[in-house]
Amino acid sequence: MPDPIQRPPGAGQEFMERTKYRCLGRSDQEKGIPQPPLELPPAPGLPVIDLVKPEDIVIPPLDLRAAIERRHSVRLYQREPISQEELSFLLWCTQGVRYVHGSAATFRTVPSAGARHAFETYLLVNDVSDLEPGLYRYLALSHRLQQIPSDPDIHIKIAHGFMDQDFVMRCSVAFLWTAVCYRMTWRYGERGYRDLHLDAGHVCQNLYLAAEAIGCGVCALAAFDDDLMAAILGIDGTGQFMIYGATVGKT
Repeated sequence: MPDPIQRPPGAGQEFMERTKYRCLGRSDQEKGIPQPPLELPPAPGLPVIDLVKPEDIVIPPLDLRAAIERRHSVRLYQREPISQEELSFLLWCTQGVRYVHGSAATFRTVPSAGARHAFETYLLVNDVSDLEPGLYRYLALSHRLQQIPSDPDIHIKIAHGFMDQDFVMRCSVAFLWTAVCYRMTWRYGERGYRDLHLDAGHVCQNLYLAAEAIGCGVCALAAFDDDLMAAILGIDGTGQFMIYGATVGKT
C-alpha cells in the first residue's frame, strides 16, 4: 500500500526542499553587503501621533497561567472602544523595542531569528478612543503611529481582503503585519523565508496573551488575498508582503 503520508509534489514541498541548508549559498551578510534599515522610515508630510510611553502604561496585572488558559479566538466583540493606552500596550507587547544596538539590530518584546525583526505593523482602526478611524502604521523605533491616507471605506476594503470576514469591520482594531523580507534574507538567504513565518507566530501569540489583560479578544487571520492586501497597503507584495493579521475587540 502507498505511504499515507506521501503527497504529490507541490509548491509547499518544493519550498521546504529548496530552503534546506545544503541548498543555500553565501548570504549577503557573508558577502559584506550592508544590511537594510531596521525600520521603514516615516512617510514625509503625514501626521505622526505620540503613543503613551511604555513606562507610563498602567494595565491591571494578570497571571500568566490565567492568560494562557483563557486564551481563545474571539470573533464577536462588544460595541466599546479600546483606549489609546490599551492600543499602546498591545503594540508594545507585539513589536515594542526594548533596546537598539546601533544600526545593527533591535531587541524587542518578541523573539526573532537573529534579532532581524523584519515586520512592519499596520493598523485598521475602527473604534479606538481619540483616534480617527482609518489606516495607520506603527513606528516601533519611536513608539508612535503614522496615519496613512485612506478613504472612508477602508474597513470594507480590508474586510474584503480578508476573504469577506465581516467581523473585521466590527472589531476595535485589526493588526496587519507585513514582512520586509530582505531584513531577514540579508542574513539567512532563502532560509529566511521560513524564519519570517515562525516570527509571525511569536508576534500573534503575544497579542493574544496581552489582550487578555485588557478584557479583549483576538482572532488570528491567515486567510487573505495577498495581492489585494498589498494594493490596499500600498506595498509591492514581493519585497514587502502581508504575512499575518488579527482582529482585536472588547469581550
